[in-house]
Amino acid sequence: MLRSVRKVAIGGVLILTCAAAQPNPVFSDTGYAADAYGAAEHYPLPIPVHARTQKQFVGYYSHFDEVRPADPIARAGTPSTFKTSERELALQYPYGGQYRSLNDYLDRNPVTGLLIARGDTILYEHYRYARKDSDRFMSQSMAKTIVGMLIGIAVSEGAIRSIDDPANVYVPELADNPYGQTSIRDLLHMSSGVHFFEDSNPGDDRDKLGRDLFNPHGLGAVDAVKHFDKREHAPGAHFSYASIETEVLGLVLSHATHMSVAQYASERIWKKMGMESDGSWGRDASGQNIAYCCVSATLRDWARLGMMLAYDGRWNGQQIVPRDWVLQATSVASGDGFLAPGNANPIFGYGYQVWILPGERRMFALQGMDGQRIIVDPGSKLVLVQTAVWTSDHDPGMREIYALWYALDAQYGAPWPH
Repeated sequence: MLRSVRKVAIGGVLILTCAAAQPNPVFSDTGYAADAYGAAEHYPLPIPVHARTQKQFVGYYSHFDEVRPADPIARAGTPSTFKTSERELALQYPYGGQYRSLNDYLDRNPVTGLLIARGDTILYEHYRYARKDSDRFMSQSMAKTIVGMLIGIAVSEGAIRSIDDPANVYVPELADNPYGQTSIRDLLHMSSGVHFFEDSNPGDDRDKLGRDLFNPHGLGAVDAVKHFDKREHAPGAHFSYASIETEVLGLVLSHATHMSVAQYASERIWKKMGMESDGSWGRDASGQNIAYCCVSATLRDWARLGMMLAYDGRWNGQQIVPRDWVLQATSVASGDGFLAPGNANPIFGYGYQVWILPGERRMFALQGMDGQRIIVDPGSKLVLVQTAVWTSDHDPGMREIYALWYALDAQYGAPWPH
């Protein structure tokens, strides 16, 4: 909670200042192409059973759990605190043949929230399109990394005996399916070898899977997974990004722990980390949480998650995720060259449900479609969080956010004292 709050309007932008050691977020009612995103209609929510339009993107992404069925990820106790930098971060980054500022970035891109933190201090926190710091922003595939970390916790607790076990040890309903016959390790690496085509366009296999999960009368996760049963590569040898592999991991997790994925996330991450707000996790018609997407959380709670990973699994005075697991999850083992940056993807590598940035230093990212990003440099304890409403034709390679990131890391990337 903010205490001793004072509101100041400067140039149409509302700034909150606070006497306590809390963030000082900056709010704006506008944003890039605000009219196209429904500013005149106050950024409306989607209409049930109708196709989502661009004017409904902002409302959809910040009120997902009011539009779709979702389970709470409950917080507990006093929130862990962030300090506030005495001066807001000023940054210039090269892009498009010129140097640009953070304000330029916000004016050029459909960002609903941008937060940059180092250690326990927030350096920059801006909200656009009339979004508030109490809004919960939906993750898309950033949720996959949470699933990967929850698997590590379940292994440390003995609920999962080994990630070399096939998934059907925990989900016997998949005994005759190639996904069930794939090891948890290979599912974490998205290297099952089972055919699943995903390019985030209508009609791809992820779209078909989503229809089975999001439809109120849909099949639910187990039966939806069974539709995909053709293995085209040996497991553990070929990376192919496939949301269904996270869906199978979600089934493993819920079966092994005898808890829903949302409940397990609440008990093992949200409560222990001192998140400031409840989160939520979308669920399918069978009551299973949709593991490959659909976690909603406030911008600062996303930052807490990123900072926990920057500290190799430790936050709020506790080891939330085992340190060795975080290190393994965010690195490429010597024998897994097919997962290395430039091999798994033309730019990135892949760990346990997390993208690995190229370069000698260990840096990694949680990435979700339509612009959701958490980028982490553990060496400097630097974290960038972006929530957004990208359209398919806007900066499809997401190049500008990484131009900004590398300039930020060059300025603040000195090793953090331990």
